[in-house]
Amino acid sequence: MSLRRTALLVVSSLLSSPLLAAGHEPPKYTPQKGTEILWDTWGVPHIYAKSVEDMFYAYGWAQTAAHGNLLLTVYGNARGRAAEYWGLKGNPISPAANNLNNDTWVWTNGIPQRGEEWLAAQTPEFRKYLDAFAAGINAYAAAHGDTLSAEAKRVLPVTTLDIITHEEKFVNFTFVAGPRLMFPARNAGTSEAALEPRMAPFVDDDPAAPNMDMEDGSNGWAIGPSHSASGKAMLLMNPHLAWAGEQSYFQVQLTAPGIDLSGATQIGLPVLRFSFSPYNAITNTVNTNDGADLYKIVLKDDGYLFDGKVLPFKVETHTLKILQPDGSTEEQALTIKSTVHGPIIRTDNGSPISLRVAGLDKPQMLDQYWHMDTAHTFAEYEAQLKRLQLPMYNVMYADRDGHIMYFFASTLPKRSEGDYAFWGGVVPGDDSKYLWNEYLPYERLPKLIDPPSGYVQNSNEPPWDAGWPTMLDPAEYPPYVAPKFPHFRSDRGLRMLSEDKKISFDALTARKLSTHMELADRMLPELLEAVNQYGSDRTKKAADLLKSWDRNAEASSRGALLFYVWSQKFTNAQLTISTASGSRNFAVPYKVEEPLTTPRGLKDPKYAVQLLDEAIDETIKTYGALDRPWGDVMRFQINGQSDGNTTAERGAPIDGVDLPGNGGYGNLGIFRVVTFGPIANGIKTPVHGDTITMAVEFSKVPHAKVLVSYGNCSQPGCKHHTDQLPLMRDKQWRDLWLSRKDVEGNLEKRDPLK
Repeated sequence: MSLRRTALLVVSSLLSSPLLAAGHEPPKYTPQKGTEILWDTWGVPHIYAKSVEDMFYAYGWAQTAAHGNLLLTVYGNARGRAAEYWGLKGNPISPAANNLNNDTWVWTNGIPQRGEEWLAAQTPEFRKYLDAFAAGINAYAAAHGDTLSAEAKRVLPVTTLDIITHEEKFVNFTFVAGPRLMFPARNAGTSEAALEPRMAPFVDDDPAAPNMDMEDGSNGWAIGPSHSASGKAMLLMNPHLAWAGEQSYFQVQLTAPGIDLSGATQIGLPVLRFSFSPYNAITNTVNTNDGADLYKIVLKDDGYLFDGKVLPFKVETHTLKILQPDGSTEEQALTIKSTVHGPIIRTDNGSPISLRVAGLDKPQMLDQYWHMDTAHTFAEYEAQLKRLQLPMYNVMYADRDGHIMYFFASTLPKRSEGDYAFWGGVVPGDDSKYLWNEYLPYERLPKLIDPPSGYVQNSNEPPWDAGWPTMLDPAEYPPYVAPKFPHFRSDRGLRMLSEDKKISFDALTARKLSTHMELADRMLPELLEAVNQYGSDRTKKAADLLKSWDRNAEASSRGALLFYVWSQKFTNAQLTISTASGSRNFAVPYKVEEPLTTPRGLKDPKYAVQLLDEAIDETIKTYGALDRPWGDVMRFQINGQSDGNTTAERGAPIDGVDLPGNGGYGNLGIFRVVTFGPIANGIKTPVHGDTITMAVEFSKVPHAKVLVSYGNCSQPGCKHHTDQLPLMRDKQWRDLWLSRKDVEGNLEKRDPLK
């Protein structure tokens, strides 16, 4: 890389921005008289608009009011200009952000250039909505610039292109193919590498960091009339992601002529990914989709081998600008080499590795979500699914007519051979038979519609048990569609769904908050028997503690910490139970058709007791006592690590709020997922887990309950950032205010838009 010093000031570099020169700044927009935002006492905006365009404008305004610094940061990142705006390290929301890595990833994958193509491919109608959303952001910034940080305002004005490039970076190049792929897998070269989950883009910035506790990314249930106590369909939305940063969700109600939507989406996206209307409800979980493949390139002369021929690399150079402490910028040349597969993103043992990402020719994900949200019938909804614009996600659906559905959404490549493990590793790059160019059609993707079980569910496991005991048969799909592995959190969900013939709305909301450990039910009885046979006096004393424990992760639970430490040893804390090594200590291996009972048992009871003996020492050393209550260690705070970057300084809790926590790690089979980060000063705090949780029922008057763990704003001084943490502590829900009368009765402020 070449370096040269320039005397440009930041302000001049902004004025010469190539994105602004491209002409994508939205046209000026004035909403109609009467369009307004009513903010309720939880900081939730209820938008009442005179037209759909007005609604999008107001939504852009509302996102900026509640999360302006965050919103502008994610758009600046998506431009690939983070280092230009903020220097090598740190941005307006994260002092630990690696801006050069961000920009390298963005330009290596051609995100800004492809964004231009995607924007041009939007329909005229939806383009107007995007323009209005961007105009609302700029209007808020113009009217209330004093509420935004000087660093964040370097991104202004926002363009319509920013929305598209952010969507592309956030979904296609964070979840489908995350920037961690720039670094070799920590277990590369072993048989475990192929099964390393790719669904944890929220983990800290250390590419070698263990991932076991942080692989879980959401729960979703759809319950049909036959399994509902009221005879009406219900849906549970429960995404798990980081507690701050670009993955933050924002709750909103959107109303306009013909539109009445409530739900949430990530900051910067203009449509709801989690949605509830009088007609339907939709939720998503991260699926096991493999839409990104890595190819080992064989070098030859000055090019690379492909089907016996030497082909030249495609070479491009992009200039990155890096802000210096004195306000000048330094320019750094980024050379990007590509093969027929895609860009080279790293080198493994001297071999270049190219990345090929599926779905980059599918530019209308946002438009599809919008039409899914606003569908009035199942037929209208399914017609949108068939467009296959969503590059990934399990999508669950329920509607007022009683239909439910599970769909494994994916732009899944149609591959010539190989199974999931093969394609999850690095595949040969010198043979065209591995270079895919087509996708599986809608008909070949896993789905369940109104199954006999009366429900569908997913907790990030493979699709096969979505409607258990109504199973999807893996043999009916290509072997690369999805893997087969156990998942204790989904087992816990299936158990709670299936233990009664019918489930009420109250039971649904109570079970969602369950902190019970499925893994403890599966393993503890045999462990206690083994201690009786092989244990020392001290392991027997520890076993007495485990015997008295109720197997929950409540704040007052004693014994939970000891079992947690033992389980990490038993299942190998460096891996997940999706790998052979992670499951090697079970006596009975996993069987895909028996999710609630496999894997189980102690292969070597004596060894399990030895692990308990080691866990005693580790628990005392780490937590101070074997019987320390769970909530003394696991605390509810929002702080400098809440975005999942555990290399950052934790710092003091925002607003001084520090509460005893409940819930815990999904790999323990806990349905209420709260992923607590590394221990410091004797405590752990959330870096991931329950974000927005919403339960809906299509009763005569549809109703819902909701909770946003980290509040509905992130601007400095906002009083609604930590106000829902006490509800988290107390395991309480909020009523979702849907009628204007209820909103007016719980009004905090009125925001008329002129």
